[in-house]
Amino acid sequence: MNDLKNRHSYKITILIILLIITFISFLFSISLGAFKISVPEILKAIFIDKTGVNRNIIWKVRVPRSLVAGTVGICLSLAGGILQGVMRNPLASPNTIGVSSGAGLGAVFILVVFPDYDFLVTPIAFAFALFTTMLIYILSWKNGIKPLRMILAGIAVSSFLGAWINTILIFYPDRVQNALGFMVGSLAAKTWKDFYALWPYALFGLIVAFLLSKKLNILMLGDEIATGLGLKIERVRKVFIALASLLAASSASNVGLLGFVGLIVPHITRLIIGSDYRYLFPASALLGASLMMFCDTIARIVMDPVEIPVGIVMSMLGAPFFIFLLRGGLKNRVKN
Repeated sequence: MNDLKNRHSYKITILIILLIITFISFLFSISLGAFKISVPEILKAIFIDKTGVNRNIIWKVRVPRSLVAGTVGICLSLAGGILQGVMRNPLASPNTIGVSSGAGLGAVFILVVFPDYDFLVTPIAFAFALFTTMLIYILSWKNGIKPLRMILAGIAVSSFLGAWINTILIFYPDRVQNALGFMVGSLAAKTWKDFYALWPYALFGLIVAFLLSKKLNILMLGDEIATGLGLKIERVRKVFIALASLLAASSASNVGLLGFVGLIVPHITRLIIGSDYRYLFPASALLGASLMMFCDTIARIVMDPVEIPVGIVMSMLGAPFFIFLLRGGLKNRVKN
């Protein structure tokens, strides 16, 4: 099986299959809901009948929401893959390392304390996420980065930031509603405006990650070998950490604190396509997009007519996988 994964034709085939799955997930997402619309009716509403009710439901409500879900999946999956590679830690993700907590504190601060300046959510969330990641990196450094030390530092910093988030919510109880959807992760009422605000970050992150994928492959060989091959490891690490922070912050500022996406998607992708980041990044992006659209659809229909936040569905799916990971199911998938 490992020999098969190393074949270029196999990897391209997997990418094509994932692309098809992503498209199917998109159709599935815009078809199902409180008002079900068949695929022929979807095509008719998009290309022929542009004035009917179906057209308004699809184009103004479901398509932008599905695109936001897919874009968020891309951002979080890339961020998780980057962090797992840079830190050579199978448990690394925006949530477990603390990046999302930093972005969350910045976003909650704006949404609750200065709600009239919501246009600052993304840059403030990015600044907090970058600062948090660098702080964890510094706290973890002692003659190099150790996976266990990184996890423990991330847990400590996340707990500290979580306390500040709770403090803000306590001091502004009348504005808690502004941040409630954010805290659990929600795609409710997402529009084209949200998609336009998010897609440049995802596109930029995907392009940069792909262009630097060879450097991450070298970094995965270990610091000594990477240095011997001429790689400036600390500079490369900082670039990747900044990129992961940007992706996590852009996602968190748009839909809130979604858990497990950045943790499980890179692992699932690694199982089916291998550890070469030239293929792992685009495959993770596609799988992350399709998984988020699928989970959002389930969140909308499982308790119809009541809609539950997508973060709840994602956690229900991610928690069993996380337990499997802790039990050693993927202990050899990322080099420690």
